[in-house]
Amino acid sequence: MSAQPVRFTFDIDMGRSSERKSSLSDNALAELLAEARREAHAAGLAEGERTATARAEKQVATAAEALAGKVAAMAATLDDARKQAIAEAVNLALSIARKLAGRLIAAQPTAEIESLIADCLQSLEGVPHLVIRCEPILADRVRDIATSKMTHSGFTGRLVVLGDPDIAIGDARLEWADGGVVRDIRQLSADIDASITEYFAARGINRVEET
Repeated sequence: MSAQPVRFTFDIDMGRSSERKSSLSDNALAELLAEARREAHAAGLAEGERTATARAEKQVATAAEALAGKVAAMAATLDDARKQAIAEAVNLALSIARKLAGRLIAAQPTAEIESLIADCLQSLEGVPHLVIRCEPILADRVRDIATSKMTHSGFTGRLVVLGDPDIAIGDARLEWADGGVVRDIRQLSADIDASITEYFAARGINRVEET
Protein backbone atom coordinates (compact mmCIF):
# COMPACT_ATOMS: atom_id res chain seq x y z
CA MET A 1 0.00 0.00 0.00
CA SER A 2 1.58 3.24 -1.14
CA ALA A 3 1.67 6.23 1.08
CA GLN A 4 -0.39 9.19 0.04
CA PRO A 5 1.43 12.42 -0.37
CA VAL A 6 0.77 14.77 2.49
CA ARG A 7 -0.16 18.32 1.54
CA PHE A 8 2.02 20.85 3.30
CA THR A 9 0.16 23.51 5.17
CA PHE A 10 1.43 26.69 6.83
CA ASP A 11 0.47 26.76 10.43
CA ILE A 12 0.52 30.55 10.47
CA ASP A 13 -2.11 33.12 11.18
CA MET A 14 -1.78 35.30 8.10
CA GLY A 15 -3.44 38.27 9.73
CA ARG A 16 -1.10 38.34 12.70
CA SER A 17 1.81 37.63 10.37
CA SER A 18 1.10 40.77 8.36
CA GLU A 19 1.13 42.86 11.49
CA ARG A 20 4.45 41.30 12.54
CA LYS A 21 5.87 41.82 9.06
CA SER A 22 4.82 45.46 9.06
CA SER A 23 6.23 45.96 12.53
CA LEU A 24 9.55 44.28 11.65
CA SER A 25 9.83 46.25 8.47
CA ASP A 26 9.52 49.55 10.32
CA ASN A 27 12.12 48.51 12.86
CA ALA A 28 14.40 47.17 10.18
CA LEU A 29 14.00 50.34 8.15
CA ALA A 30 14.81 52.48 11.16
CA GLU A 31 17.81 50.34 11.90
CA LEU A 32 18.93 50.44 8.30
CA LEU A 33 18.59 54.21 8.24
CA ALA A 34 20.51 54.50 11.49
CA GLU A 35 23.19 52.16 10.19
CA ALA A 36 23.34 54.09 6.95
CA ARG A 37 23.79 57.34 8.88
CA ARG A 38 26.53 55.76 10.96
CA GLU A 39 28.28 54.40 7.90
CA ALA A 40 27.94 57.69 6.05
CA HIS A 41 29.26 59.57 9.05
CA ALA A 42 32.17 57.15 9.45
CA ALA A 43 32.87 57.26 5.73
CA GLY A 44 32.76 61.04 5.80
CA LEU A 45 35.15 61.16 8.72
CA ALA A 46 37.46 58.65 7.09
CA GLU A 47 37.44 60.56 3.82
CA GLY A 48 37.97 63.80 5.66
CA GLU A 49 40.87 62.28 7.55
CA ARG A 50 42.35 60.91 4.35
CA THR A 51 41.95 64.24 2.63
CA ALA A 52 43.40 66.14 5.58
CA THR A 53 46.20 63.63 5.95
CA ALA A 54 47.00 63.76 2.27
CA ARG A 55 46.95 67.55 2.36
CA ALA A 56 49.09 67.59 5.48
CA GLU A 57 51.50 65.06 4.00
CA LYS A 58 51.76 67.11 0.83
CA GLN A 59 52.39 70.26 2.85
CA VAL A 60 55.00 68.48 4.95
CA ALA A 61 56.65 67.03 1.84
CA THR A 62 56.69 70.47 0.19
CA ALA A 63 58.11 72.09 3.31
CA ALA A 64 60.70 69.32 3.68
CA GLU A 65 61.73 69.68 0.05
CA ALA A 66 62.10 73.45 0.46
CA LEU A 67 64.07 72.98 3.67
CA ALA A 68 66.28 70.38 2.04
CA GLY A 69 66.97 72.80 -0.79
CA LYS A 70 67.89 75.55 1.65
CA VAL A 71 70.09 73.23 3.68
CA ALA A 72 71.80 72.00 0.51
CA ALA A 73 72.36 75.59 -0.61
CA MET A 74 73.75 76.49 2.82
CA ALA A 75 75.96 73.40 2.83
CA ALA A 76 77.24 74.23 -0.64
CA THR A 77 77.94 77.80 0.45
CA LEU A 78 79.74 76.62 3.56
CA ASP A 79 81.66 74.03 1.56
CA ASP A 80 82.64 76.63 -1.02
CA ALA A 81 83.69 78.98 1.77
CA ARG A 82 85.76 76.22 3.37
CA LYS A 83 87.42 75.39 0.06
CA GLN A 84 88.11 79.06 -0.58
CA ALA A 85 89.65 79.36 2.90
CA ILE A 86 91.88 76.36 2.19
CA ALA A 87 92.96 77.84 -1.15
CA GLU A 88 93.75 81.19 0.41
CA ALA A 89 95.62 79.59 3.31
CA VAL A 90 97.74 77.42 1.01
CA ASN A 91 98.52 80.32 -1.31
CA LEU A 92 99.42 82.53 1.64
CA ALA A 93 101.70 79.84 3.09
CA LEU A 94 103.33 79.33 -0.32
CA SER A 95 103.85 83.06 -0.78
CA ILE A 96 105.42 83.39 2.67
CA ALA A 97 107.65 80.35 2.07
CA ARG A 98 108.91 81.77 -1.22
CA LYS A 99 109.67 85.13 0.33
CA LEU A 100 111.51 83.50 3.23
CA ALA A 101 113.41 81.22 0.85
CA GLY A 102 114.42 84.21 -1.27
CA ARG A 103 115.66 86.11 1.78
CA LEU A 104 117.52 83.07 3.08
CA ILE A 105 119.25 82.54 -0.26
CA ALA A 106 120.18 86.20 -0.42
CA ALA A 107 121.60 86.08 3.12
CA GLN A 108 123.26 82.65 2.83
CA PRO A 109 123.62 81.77 -0.87
CA THR A 110 125.87 78.77 -0.24
CA ALA A 111 123.95 77.20 2.66
CA GLU A 112 121.91 74.77 0.55
CA ILE A 113 124.86 74.04 -1.73
CA GLU A 114 126.98 73.12 1.28
CA SER A 115 124.28 70.77 2.54
CA LEU A 116 124.00 69.18 -0.91
CA ILE A 117 127.78 68.63 -1.13
CA ALA A 118 127.89 67.07 2.33
CA ASP A 119 125.08 64.64 1.48
CA CYS A 120 126.69 63.58 -1.80
CA LEU A 121 130.21 63.04 -0.44
CA GLN A 122 128.90 60.41 1.97
CA SER A 123 128.17 58.09 -0.94
CA LEU A 124 130.95 58.99 -3.40
CA GLU A 125 133.71 56.71 -2.11
CA GLY A 126 135.90 55.54 -4.98
CA VAL A 127 134.53 58.10 -7.44
CA PRO A 128 137.44 59.52 -9.52
CA HIS A 129 136.17 63.07 -9.79
CA LEU A 130 133.39 65.44 -8.72
CA VAL A 131 132.28 68.43 -10.79
CA ILE A 132 130.30 71.21 -9.13
CA ARG A 133 128.59 73.85 -11.25
CA CYS A 134 127.27 76.99 -9.57
CA GLU A 135 126.67 80.70 -10.12
CA PRO A 136 130.02 82.23 -11.17
CA ILE A 137 130.23 84.69 -8.26
CA LEU A 138 129.99 81.81 -5.79
CA ALA A 139 132.57 79.54 -7.45
CA ASP A 140 135.46 80.32 -5.10
CA ARG A 141 133.33 80.03 -1.97
CA VAL A 142 131.85 76.75 -3.17
CA ARG A 143 135.34 75.41 -3.91
CA ASP A 144 136.47 76.20 -0.37
CA ILE A 145 133.37 74.57 1.12
CA ALA A 146 133.77 71.44 -1.02
CA THR A 147 137.48 71.12 -0.21
CA SER A 148 136.72 71.31 3.51
CA LYS A 149 133.96 68.74 3.22
CA MET A 150 136.21 66.40 1.23
CA THR A 151 138.80 66.47 3.99
CA HIS A 152 136.29 65.33 6.57
CA SER A 153 134.52 62.80 4.35
CA GLY A 154 137.60 61.03 3.06
CA PHE A 155 136.78 61.69 -0.57
CA THR A 156 140.05 61.46 -2.56
CA GLY A 157 138.83 62.11 -6.07
CA ARG A 158 139.48 65.17 -8.16
CA LEU A 159 137.35 68.27 -7.50
CA VAL A 160 136.30 70.63 -10.29
CA VAL A 161 134.23 73.73 -9.58
CA LEU A 162 132.83 75.63 -12.58
CA GLY A 163 130.97 78.89 -12.71
CA ASP A 164 127.84 78.57 -14.87
CA PRO A 165 125.83 81.72 -15.68
CA ASP A 166 122.75 79.62 -16.42
CA ILE A 167 122.62 78.50 -12.79
CA ALA A 168 120.80 80.83 -10.39
CA ILE A 169 122.40 81.98 -7.19
CA GLY A 170 121.87 79.42 -4.45
CA ASP A 171 121.51 76.56 -6.96
CA ALA A 172 124.10 73.99 -7.97
CA ARG A 173 124.66 70.91 -10.09
CA LEU A 174 126.91 68.11 -8.85
CA GLU A 175 128.13 65.56 -11.40
CA TRP A 176 130.31 62.46 -11.23
CA ALA A 177 131.09 59.56 -13.52
CA ASP A 178 127.85 57.65 -13.16
CA GLY A 179 125.42 60.11 -11.59
CA GLY A 180 124.61 63.56 -10.36
CA VAL A 181 122.19 65.76 -8.44
CA VAL A 182 120.73 69.18 -9.11
CA ARG A 183 119.37 71.88 -6.86
CA ASP A 184 117.14 74.12 -8.95
CA ILE A 185 114.91 76.48 -6.98
CA ARG A 186 112.79 77.24 -10.06
CA GLN A 187 112.13 73.56 -10.75
CA LEU A 188 111.45 72.98 -7.06
CA SER A 189 108.92 75.81 -7.09
CA ALA A 190 107.26 74.38 -10.21
CA ASP A 191 107.04 70.95 -8.57
CA ILE A 192 105.42 72.48 -5.49
CA ASP A 193 102.92 74.33 -7.68
CA ALA A 194 102.06 71.11 -9.51
CA SER A 195 101.52 69.27 -6.23
CA ILE A 196 99.26 72.03 -4.90
CA THR A 197 97.27 72.14 -8.14
CA GLU A 198 96.80 68.36 -8.01
CA TYR A 199 95.73 68.57 -4.36
CA PHE A 200 93.18 71.27 -5.16
CA ALA A 201 91.83 69.44 -8.22
CA ALA A 202 91.28 66.26 -6.20
CA ARG A 203 89.12 68.23 -3.77
CA GLY A 204 87.30 70.42 -6.24
CA ILE A 205 89.06 73.59 -5.18
CA ASN A 206 89.66 76.32 -7.71
CA ARG A 207 93.28 77.40 -7.62
CA VAL A 208 93.65 81.14 -7.19
CA GLU A 209 96.94 82.12 -8.70
CA GLU A 210 99.14 84.49 -6.77
CA THR A 211 99.31 88.06 -7.95
